[in-house]
Amino acid sequence: MYKYVIKRLLLLIPVLLGVVFIVFFIMNLTPGDPGRMILGVGATQSQVDRLDEQLGYNNPYFVRFFNYVKDIVTKFDFGTSYATQKPVIDQILVKFPYTLRLSLWAVFFSSVFGIVLGVTAAVKEHSIADSSITVFAVITSVMPSYWVGMLMILLFAITLGILPAGGASTPLHFVLPVATLALCSLGPTMRLTRSVMLESLRQDFIRTARSKGVAERVVIYQHALRNALLPLITRIGIQLASLMGGSVICETVFNIPGVGAYIVTAIRSKDIPAVMTCTLFFAFLYCLIMLAMDILYAYIDPRTRARYVKG
Repeated sequence: MYKYVIKRLLLLIPVLLGVVFIVFFIMNLTPGDPGRMILGVGATQSQVDRLDEQLGYNNPYFVRFFNYVKDIVTKFDFGTSYATQKPVIDQILVKFPYTLRLSLWAVFFSSVFGIVLGVTAAVKEHSIADSSITVFAVITSVMPSYWVGMLMILLFAITLGILPAGGASTPLHFVLPVATLALCSLGPTMRLTRSVMLESLRQDFIRTARSKGVAERVVIYQHALRNALLPLITRIGIQLASLMGGSVICETVFNIPGVGAYIVTAIRSKDIPAVMTCTLFFAFLYCLIMLAMDILYAYIDPRTRARYVKG
């Protein structure tokens, strides 16, 4: 098991290098230059050219890419933001707790309600409850998060006035954005839970447990649901990684100073160090979450654990 974890961690190196290369290449194709962005529209072209030369922006693409990677490896220097003239990694570490808190709570509520409703739909197959949950899952799957967020603000902040419309200074400020993300993520979890539970309930060991007189609650939650957990864990892990890197719209609608809103601003202004560091940061988090999911498989499924031990 330890060898597998070490191997996966070593595989992060080429993955992150590939991510850096692709994003660096895309940013190189976009118009604009950092000198103009830093000095503003009032600076002369000679001043802009002089600053671009100091920043190494006029060097060939591969030279700039090599220097960027070298600074990360040797100095752990991810660059300075062109817009704020501050280290990018420091700004990300300040903003990331907002994104992390938002994503974790959204994943928690969508997973809990999604699994409970999905299990209910599977147990009561072809009933009114099953049909209602299925329709609700389809509706929540197609609702855009920005539209749901604006409806939340209109209803609870403007009409009722019981919750703040934006910001992140108190826990109440996270109620509406968390509810928005959780509601929009609820449908896929419900549908997947229903599907894997129906498959699990039709297995021979379920019929055997019922024939032995095992309580129905034990059959459902300790036998059928545990056997269906692996695809659900994969879904939850991918959902968490996606929300961390994709909560841009929600952070923008509710004015949350997270990493998602920060990277959008950086892309618009061609703040290359900020874009590169944010992308690298999210890629690293995604790989770590996938590794954690694989390790969790081994503790839930003895067959997976036996394969790791044998390897």
